[in-house]
Amino acid sequence: MIKVRNIYKTYHPKVKVLKDLSLHIKPGEFVSIVGQSGSGKTTLVKSLIGEEKIDRGKVIIGGWDITNIGRREVPFLRRQIGVIFQDYKLLPKKTLFENVAFALEVCGAQPGRIKKIVPHVLRIVGLEDKMKRYPHEISGGEKQRTAIARALVHSPKVLLADEPTGNLDAINANDIIDILLSINRFGTTVVLVSHDKEIVNRLNKRVITIDDGRVISDRERGKYII
Repeated sequence: MIKVRNIYKTYHPKVKVLKDLSLHIKPGEFVSIVGQSGSGKTTLVKSLIGEEKIDRGKVIIGGWDITNIGRREVPFLRRQIGVIFQDYKLLPKKTLFENVAFALEVCGAQPGRIKKIVPHVLRIVGLEDKMKRYPHEISGGEKQRTAIARALVHSPKVLLADEPTGNLDAINANDIIDILLSINRFGTTVVLVSHDKEIVNRLNKRVITIDDGRVISDRERGKYII
């Protein structure tokens, strides 16, 4: 599903962020990628979603070599990879329904399809009764759940969650993780990027640890050891 082969990335003349980093994530896995600030996690995430081009190596998503992906191809990639960020990225003047629908509208989806899909994905995250509310009328946990619903509209093969619980309290954070686990049980590959030891250790699933731009540990049922 995701194959990263010997990738390198350098910013400016001498700032080496990724150094011969390789990993392989199989279809249907739930994998946590962990590491301290500055370890290279963010650059790795950007390379997986086509936001950052690497200097050397290969990045393959679902058999598609995206190493040198063009800007016009990125929207097609994003339909294979649903992405959730720490800061939600919701549009404040749109309702929850409209926020989720927007991800379909920009791809030219027909109104009938939008009316069918949006309530379905909001139901998955438990927000079907709040779809007419605006972002300022809901909690942080509900905003993140809306972001998850938006990421699911294209039925992505991979869901990449980049620090999705960073702005949440423990109760809401655990709710988000439970939703990700539920999505994974339906067959979607989930990649969780996190620095939260408690959450990663609670999952007791595969943990890939990155440090200084390299994979230093890959445990099938691991703990966050840094």
